Amino acid sequence: MGFQHVVTIEMLREAYPLLDVVDQNRRPKEQYSDLLIAFPAVILFGEPIRWETNLQLIVDLLLTNGYPANPVMSPPYPHIPVLACNMDLMWMAEAKIPRFGHGSFLVCLESIYKKITGNELKYEALIGKPSLITYNYAELLVRQQAKSRGWSGPIRRLYAIGDNPMADIYGANLYNHSLQSAQRSRVQAKMKAGQVVEEEGAEAGSPAGERGGKLGGSCHAESCRSILVCTGVYSRHEELPSDPHESVTQRVFHGHRDFRFDPSLVEASYVVQDVNEAVDLIFTQENWPLN
Repeated sequence: MGFQHVVTIEMLREAYPLLDVVDQNRRPKEQYSDLLIAFPAVILFGEPIRWETNLQLIVDLLLTNGYPANPVMSPPYPHIPVLACNMDLMWMAEAKIPRFGHGSFLVCLESIYKKITGNELKYEALIGKPSLITYNYAELLVRQQAKSRGWSGPIRRLYAIGDNPMADIYGANLYNHSLQSAQRSRVQAKMKAGQVVEEEGAEAGSPAGERGGKLGGSCHAESCRSILVCTGVYSRHEELPSDPHESVTQRVFHGHRDFRFDPSLVEASYVVQDVNEAVDLIFTQENWPLN
């Protein structure tokens, strides 16, 4: 991914074995001299296996400004940069009930850091669903795939399929709002410039070769439609409160702390049983043959 000089939690633990002492069997049998190594940032990709080790060592880095061998005199604030992705609170596996996701780990990390320091843990960046940058990047990849397959026309509609209203659907709807806002701005700019706004070719969704025009048309699609499947964490019996301020304090809001909750953003454009039905739905919406 372009990162260099990466140190994993396990490598950090091996360099500083005295930091991880919860498991008696993993405590060092010999004396170790602390190394003077600086760790400039923390990047969190997904839920770890040993939560106590990861929570302890990450907090150590935040409290010592990236020098875990140093004693904590006064915790620095702001702390070293923290970047995180994958904010799903829960995810669905083979069990009948959802499992803890990386979002649950982030909740623990945020709570412990605030309890110790009295300050909010701050993120340099939050990446992954429902962040706009993730959907923007996904659109870029879709365009690259289309170009590699000889798709000749503009891509005007995107479809996002997911099983989590608070992550997949929320992010897709948020991106749709962003696309529509950008579309309105482009139209207004053209109208002010006295240009005539014309749509070239047919609607996106037609197979390659059925119309002319260059790939992309504009720099972004015009819309992103969300499709919620019922094979994951979503339950058809869930009820979402109408008051966004009330929802933040209730168990219903499973989104990340730093995302304002808007009830309208968790309402999917379509709800289907599974991915097969989602794909069939897209083919129907785009007037594509199903066989």
